[in-house]
Amino acid sequence: MQFELTKIFLEELNDAIARDDQSWINVNILELHYADIAEIIDQLELDEAKYIYYCLPEDTQSDVLMELEEDIRDRFLSSLSSKEMADQLENLDSDDAADILGELSEDKIQEVISHMEDDDAAEDIVDLLNYDDDTAGGLMQKEFIQARMDWPVNRCLVELRRQAEDVEQVYTIYVVDDMNRLVGLLSLKRLLFADPKNKIRELYTDKNIISVKTSDSDEQVAKVMEKYDLVAVPVVDLQGKLVGRITIDDIVDFIKEEADKDFQLASGISEKIESNFSVWRISRARLPWLLIGMLGGILGAQVISGFETGISKIPALAFFIPLITAMGGNVGVQSSAIVVQSLAKGQDLFGTIARRLAKEALVALINGILLSVLIYGIAYIFGNSQLGLVVSISLFIVVIFAAMFGTLIPLILDKYNIDPALATGPFVTTLNDVLGLFIYFSVGMLLFNM
Repeated sequence: MQFELTKIFLEELNDAIARDDQSWINVNILELHYADIAEIIDQLELDEAKYIYYCLPEDTQSDVLMELEEDIRDRFLSSLSSKEMADQLENLDSDDAADILGELSEDKIQEVISHMEDDDAAEDIVDLLNYDDDTAGGLMQKEFIQARMDWPVNRCLVELRRQAEDVEQVYTIYVVDDMNRLVGLLSLKRLLFADPKNKIRELYTDKNIISVKTSDSDEQVAKVMEKYDLVAVPVVDLQGKLVGRITIDDIVDFIKEEADKDFQLASGISEKIESNFSVWRISRARLPWLLIGMLGGILGAQVISGFETGISKIPALAFFIPLITAMGGNVGVQSSAIVVQSLAKGQDLFGTIARRLAKEALVALINGILLSVLIYGIAYIFGNSQLGLVVSISLFIVVIFAAMFGTLIPLILDKYNIDPALATGPFVTTLNDVLGLFIYFSVGMLLFNM
């Protein structure tokens, strides 16, 4: 049965902790899935969280630690001594341990590493810290299963049992030569059914080996794993030597982080924030785009003031200002969202930019005609056909221009290595507001002969 965290359960847990009731915790906590335990710990005070955490078996502790909310995990780890933190990191996969250590100062990293008793684990973590976070080297883990091509099957099985002690999930056996270069892949099933006297070189396949280099970006890794439906991909250095692997859970985490970042950028938030961050940090992330929005509002006001004489003569022109700005912003965001989505999938749109613009222009033409006819019909029913003509023509032009800007701006931003997700937020909306107002009043002045 799926666990459901309730207020009553938390109250009972708090009472059990206060009574030091280990039997209650054994029955109601330790039997749960590690994700459920992490959900519980996220709701506890620090002292209570540490109490529950240290009641867990070591192998469960590592799983729970990585499931905690990032800020909760950071607060929990920062409360530990360097020796306690070293003990906890030794139970983690090397990539997770490196990610945690990477957030610390250089002095703190050295101090924690010095307290690690497992020299091999410490060496792996130090090696991973040398790679940039946004590369395959920064994503990979050092725990994987490998076999040499000249091993007989019986020796290979013995070696794999030894290696598997540090590997949580075995997806594929990577076959290497004497220089540790990746030469092929071997399925576990084929190994288990092979003659013990056979050599690995007789069993592995060297066709269609998909791997990534340590210098490849995390986006490139995600595209490779998505394209080939991989649950794990080997990582090689510039000499082709096998140095690690990247598993699907790490790529899913990366994709979620990128989606969150793009959503926040599209919403006008310039850096990653969480709801429990400080007021100052949240304000700092939001303020730049609020200032841009305010600047856009000032420019829009300037446009309106430039047509003040015409508006005073025909006050009804002011009624449709919200319509023009809203439609221009909506169309621009729709067009930019499609382009940003295509860029995120790795599609090269610059080679087909003319076709992309023509397609968006055709879509905008159809939508513009339908919307213009509809607004003219509404204005005609209410007895103001001339004003309806102004609004319908303006709306048609605004829709065309907004679609073109919404298509071009993310392409231009991407060309200059600026996140195109910016184009789906206040940037395009503000630009289209100002442009739409100028078009609207220009058409109005022209048709009313002012």
